[in-house]
Amino acid sequence: MEFIHITSPEDYRVQEIFDSYSVTFPEDERREWNQFMALFKNPKVKVISVLHDAQNIGYLILWELCTAVFVEHFEVFEAFRGQKLGSQVTDYLSANHPRIVLEVEYENVNEAAKRRFSFYQKNGFQRIDEMYIQPCYGEGKKPLSLWLLANYPPENLQELKDEIYDIVYH
Repeated sequence: MEFIHITSPEDYRVQEIFDSYSVTFPEDERREWNQFMALFKNPKVKVISVLHDAQNIGYLILWELCTAVFVEHFEVFEAFRGQKLGSQVTDYLSANHPRIVLEVEYENVNEAAKRRFSFYQKNGFQRIDEMYIQPCYGEGKKPLSLWLLANYPPENLQELKDEIYDIVYH
């Protein structure tokens, strides 16, 4: 498995990633095209293409925080799901980033949300906040009540949330 940091919005993989991102994540959970393109100008963000057997099988959008890495979006493309590739991606994340934080829908939202939460638990993540609110991504979009998960126990949860709000959702 390869993890390629995409540094330019001109990269041929960007359109495929955005197309899947737009279908996979609901309107309120994602950025618009111009906001997505702006990620490539932000030094705190890494858009990573995940390759397996020389095929682009998914992506990660990571934010470098002071004490952790925030996984804003993580997707294995639909055609490659069910092959344990997601666990290989979380293994890569854990090996390269000892402190990882991410958001997830409540497990009782639907069956897919229950599977996602279970997946993260099996891969070493615990719920650290049940009252987390993801700010809206822009005009016409709604803030979302989500759970915040991490693979470590944060020393100061409020500081971590404030940093996510300030850096990711500014």
